Amino acid sequence: MAWTFCTSGAAIRKAGSNVNSTIKASGAALADWSNQAEAVINSQTRYDWTTNYSGLKANFKEALARAVTSLIAMNMINYDMSGYTSRSETQTMLDVLNDQVTNTISFLKKKQNQEKMV
Repeated sequence: MAWTFCTSGAAIRKAGSNVNSTIKASGAALADWSNQAEAVINSQTRYDWTTNYSGLKANFKEALARAVTSLIAMNMINYDMSGYTSRSETQTMLDVLNDQVTNTISFLKKKQNQEKMV
């Protein structure tokens, strides 16, 4: 299931240039977080986007990528915050990523949007 909605590189970019180098090189950790993020989106929206991914319209696939990359980036940042310039910088990044997840999941939950996507 890992990497259905996005690439690892897209998630790493969202974590920023100061992300811990060990975690960004850990394929296993990133794959786990990818699986978890996809499961969270599928369960919160009550729709199996992973199974139905190939039938989605291209523009809507980007909405799924937005949420998954944000969730993965949040885990990467939380893994080790010491590389960032300040706690304020880290908190701002986490807040922005959280807003992206929240807004995207809210969009994906609406049945009228789900019907347009497939």
